[in-house]
Amino acid sequence: MALPLQQIVSALDCEFKGIDSSLVIDSVSIDSRSHQNNEHTLFFALVGPHHDAHQYIPQLIQEGVRSFVVQTIPEGCEGKANFILVPNSLQALQDFGAYYRTLFHFPVIGITGSNGKTIVKEWLNYLLSPDYNIIRSPKSYNSQVGVPLSVIGINEMHNLGIFEAGISTVNEMQQLQRIIQPTIGILTNIGSAHDEGFADVAQKIKEKLKLFTSVEVLILNKNKTIEAFLSKSIKTFTWSTQDRAADVFFQKKVVGNQSDLLITYKKLCFKVTIPFTDEASLENIMHCILTLLYLNYDQDSIQQRVSALYPVEMRLKVKNGIYNCTLIDDSYSSDFQSLKIALDFLQSQKQHKKRTLIISDILQSGLTDEELYGRVSQLIISNKITRVISVGHTINTFKAKFLNATAFESTDALINAFDTLNFSDETILIKGARTFEFERIVSLLEEKTHETVLEINLNAISHNYNYYKSKVNPKTKIMAMVKAFGYGSGSFEIAKLLAHLKADYLGVAFADEGIELKKAGIDIPIMVMNPEMTTFRSIIQYQLEPEIYSLRGLKAFLKIVEEKGLKHYPIHIKLNTGMNRLGFDAEMLPELIAIVKQTKLVSIKTILSHLAESDNASDREFTLGQIKLFDTLSSEIVQQLDYKITRHICNSSGISNYPEGEFDMVRVGVGLYGVSNDETEMKYLETVGTMKSVISQIRTLKVGDTVGYNRRFLVEKPTKMAVVPVGYADGISRKWGRGVGYLLVNGQKAPILGSICMDMLMIDVTNIHCAEGNEVVVFGKDLPVTIIAKAIDTIPYEILTGISRRVSRIFYRE
Repeated sequence: MALPLQQIVSALDCEFKGIDSSLVIDSVSIDSRSHQNNEHTLFFALVGPHHDAHQYIPQLIQEGVRSFVVQTIPEGCEGKANFILVPNSLQALQDFGAYYRTLFHFPVIGITGSNGKTIVKEWLNYLLSPDYNIIRSPKSYNSQVGVPLSVIGINEMHNLGIFEAGISTVNEMQQLQRIIQPTIGILTNIGSAHDEGFADVAQKIKEKLKLFTSVEVLILNKNKTIEAFLSKSIKTFTWSTQDRAADVFFQKKVVGNQSDLLITYKKLCFKVTIPFTDEASLENIMHCILTLLYLNYDQDSIQQRVSALYPVEMRLKVKNGIYNCTLIDDSYSSDFQSLKIALDFLQSQKQHKKRTLIISDILQSGLTDEELYGRVSQLIISNKITRVISVGHTINTFKAKFLNATAFESTDALINAFDTLNFSDETILIKGARTFEFERIVSLLEEKTHETVLEINLNAISHNYNYYKSKVNPKTKIMAMVKAFGYGSGSFEIAKLLAHLKADYLGVAFADEGIELKKAGIDIPIMVMNPEMTTFRSIIQYQLEPEIYSLRGLKAFLKIVEEKGLKHYPIHIKLNTGMNRLGFDAEMLPELIAIVKQTKLVSIKTILSHLAESDNASDREFTLGQIKLFDTLSSEIVQQLDYKITRHICNSSGISNYPEGEFDMVRVGVGLYGVSNDETEMKYLETVGTMKSVISQIRTLKVGDTVGYNRRFLVEKPTKMAVVPVGYADGISRKWGRGVGYLLVNGQKAPILGSICMDMLMIDVTNIHCAEGNEVVVFGKDLPVTIIAKAIDTIPYEILTGISRRVSRIFYRE
């Protein structure tokens, strides 16, 4: 993109107040934290229920950004930059996306449906890329914001677009339709995702079909219900495995780990072998085959290309690497748009000062090589990459553009020289086109660990954080709890994300947890909720903020602060309002107030208490009494001091059930990790942790055989049994064994046989199609920890915090 600012102003038909309307804009941004923002960036200051990007404009001006789309000009900023004034900045972003789309005239494939959108898009990109220069949605950019950002990535070299569109309620799709303006439509399927946003299935179908109002053809699985809602003016191209009236008829046969598809289309009848057996993948491939047929691809090309399809990795994964490295694995795609996203993600990883980018040739940029690698060089500089390792003939032609670059012609050449690259204490982003097989590099760099892993969905944490944030006043502060190793999820990575989300405080239980975060570079305030007096010196050394809950503790802390010659050190006062654990009782307040008023050694930052049963809706009187007592006692302290003090008592359940206890700040704990005792609320939270393992061995047992220690399972009928390398040393309660619990294999329940051992357990897979090496889910979205907790008479907290540290945490972002 290269548009004069004046052209954008005219397109949006809005007021301009600025210093240079001739400035050329070459990118747009909605993220104030991106290091890619520069003087040629147009920043859209989006406003939501609980965020307002206008507050970051003064800082962006200081950083060199010169042009903004705003609803109001921040105080003191007029005359310092270019401002495009609009009634609604999100609407303006969409309007600009729609205008920009009209500047280009080539086929555009628009994809929607409940599932499979991103996979179909990525597979079509692979299948069509030998013949087209494709622009496509990066990752899963299919929202009201993601779609215009995707379309704005078009340039003059592109000749085919593939964009996905996702909606969660009514009156959204028409906005996306005018931005994408698809000429070819694909409807993947209609499932249960986002059902809560629609009155019924019929309404959901009608809304999704609005994407296709102007297409020349719509590709879909033949379905009478869906077709009943289609306008007669829309030409369809249908497929089916049941209805021979469809344009293309498929017959499928599973052969081992592959499937044969027999395709009948007009006078053609041919077979395609694909490396998938699951129904979802087969359905997605059928949509792709119809697209190829519609675009007049011949039988041989379809057979050759479709048989080479591969699993789509839609996630950026953070992994522990060798020699104290952190890996960001994005080794399956390499295009300019996704590189920008990956580098932005790299910026949120602040564990190491050294940052290495391993990158292959970039395919299908829509730019000349000179222009493309010039832009890549700019990205590398702006994101402060310390060294570049390039792989591929084309990128190496331009290696002089990269600082501290090492070049290899092939992945094999890099692997042969691996030991000379001296990886240590650095964050490494691995970004490669699939043909370069960068997964081999990842395998060399990855720390070899236990096969059982806990996958942590960072998108889900962001979603849950914003869910609770949406339930409180915009001015109410948020303290995010990362104690107990982030409720078992891994405190450091989550703390980095929460800092990125601009949480006001982090909360830990003990000083060593906070020290670990400070050593790792976390710079937002951290409160230690259960500080031991022996750790006071360390707390001060690492600038942590202690909760003080007794006069003895207060006096001990004051003594150390005085020794160190400090003034106004921040502390937090804990009041006992009914939990009867830690905290000052009412009769202690006069002495507490007297001490604090007479000293300048400390300042009270916050006053807090703890609700005993905020998740128990049947005893509201007790909790309301706690809130009232807290208000009374905390007010007594606040009134005696001449500075502002923040007050907080609500935890996750309190936020939802007791808005009267919101005060100035709330603490989000286990809800952040996708767990609530309220089944209704659980529907609005996303699963954060998924514990997975693999099948180590499968054996067939005969009647009379026994399984495990003490022979606690007796085989009564021929049984196919699988051994899984996860046990009570990994945090799996033995109460979940002996037929009480189960794991999931290929989505099916596999009951646990006999006792759970220290390092493994055995499951019944008699009626499940599986093989050694197949994935097994211990808990996750389809087997929530709440179900396990209820079955073994405990609470989800105990399960989450009990997962052993020998279980590797793999962090990923969709």
